[in-house]
Amino acid sequence: MTAEGVRTLHPGYFALVMATGIVSIAMRNQKALPLSVTLLWLALIGYAVLVALTGWRLARFAADMAADLADPRRAFGLFTFVAGTNVLGTRLVGDGRIGAGLALLSVGWASWLVLGYVVPWTALLGRLRRPVLQDANGTWFIWVVASQSVAVLAAALEPAVATGRRELALLAVLSWSVGVFLYAATAVLVTARMLLYRFTPEDLTPPYWVAMGATAITVVAGARIVQMADAPMVDATRGLVAGVSVVFWAFGTWLVPPLIFAGVWRHVLHRLPLRYEPTLWSIVFPLGMYSVAGSYLGKADHLPIVRSIGDAESWIALAAWLAVFSAMVHHLGRTRFGAGARARSVGEPVGADR
Repeated sequence: MTAEGVRTLHPGYFALVMATGIVSIAMRNQKALPLSVTLLWLALIGYAVLVALTGWRLARFAADMAADLADPRRAFGLFTFVAGTNVLGTRLVGDGRIGAGLALLSVGWASWLVLGYVVPWTALLGRLRRPVLQDANGTWFIWVVASQSVAVLAAALEPAVATGRRELALLAVLSWSVGVFLYAATAVLVTARMLLYRFTPEDLTPPYWVAMGATAITVVAGARIVQMADAPMVDATRGLVAGVSVVFWAFGTWLVPPLIFAGVWRHVLHRLPLRYEPTLWSIVFPLGMYSVAGSYLGKADHLPIVRSIGDAESWIALAAWLAVFSAMVHHLGRTRFGAGARARSVGEPVGADR
């Protein structure tokens, strides 16, 4: 990747890891282990590459990262690092890699804690330009996803460790509860933006699907909490968490048709071209998370219909992942080799900044 590519790296690109990791979990639930392992390795490679590129960007293009942090339209994409870290950890815990899961939980929880205070302050409260509400968009729901991803990984680890169960139970319930309140607040703000300000097809970007994905990961976190080993915090909230999780699954299911219609409105009625962009992974992740949510909720609350819906959705999520991954490879190949061809035609070195 060129220096210019690193400078302009989208802050939400860790959605690639989120999407790949959750589809890997979905395939594992469907007993498609070779597919699941392949996706896991791709998620690990993607995570390592994106961490390296982000480190490069921070070292060389700190001003651009600061600009992203101060932009309410892009800043919340930074939470994809938190969610990607925790989704990857959850998948590894499923294979019994408890040490790796604990390490990733430490990174995910620490980054969630820091970004959870820094991003709202720099992107919203610290801005001089008002109103900030006009910049609200679907990426704001990634804040919710990040919080719930901590709950999912903590809940997955709790039954598997010999010590620290009470602390993990506390962290799971705490972050789940915070995520529920954040969803309510974010939904109000994003809805207000859509109603109070001009809303065009260009504004209806793929991250609006995260509104559904946030409900799905709330369901997954809740189902995992219900299944945790007994602990004081779990015993005190198990019934409440189970009931709220069912409500969130129902609302997330209701959101799917409007989101599909929104895509038709944007790309068919208004003929906006459908091209690859990093935010397309924000569609794959909700589809994968919805499938996992149905599987876990159906098992935890003995709801066979919900589980069947989740099982069927797993294959839709896989098809979406394949489509976006193919588009990404084509896009990267075309831009990379296209840039190289243009550079050679004018006598510049391949990979020169443009």
